[in-house]
Amino acid sequence: QVQLVESGGRLVQTGDSLRLSCATSGYTFDHYAMGWFRQAPGKERVFLATISRSGGTTSYGASVKGRFTISRDNVKNTAYLQMNSLNPEDTGVYYCAATIKNLGLSSDEYDYWGQGTQVTVSS
Repeated sequence: QVQLVESGGRLVQTGDSLRLSCATSGYTFDHYAMGWFRQAPGKERVFLATISRSGGTTSYGASVKGRFTISRDNVKNTAYLQMNSLNPEDTGVYYCAATIKNLGLSSDEYDYWGQGTQVTVSS
């Protein structure tokens, strides 16, 4: 059974940093690229970042480039999203996902999804 479980979301203040984790099981982790998405209330899910199977290639959405860093640990079968300089526009539910493709830039490219973790940034 494939499982992706996000953790680390909480209430923070503007300018704070936060690291999200995505623990996975039930599939061969290093055969899949990983991605992070965010969904704000009443809005569509937005691509944030993706990382290749080996971790050697990354790509970011324009709204988070330079502030967020995606990484992975292929021994621990876990992906991470380091978020710096958070602002209220970063509020939303954060999802991790896995794709068999080399990288995934849109949600329809992903095969497996977690349930999400809530991040709230107060002003």
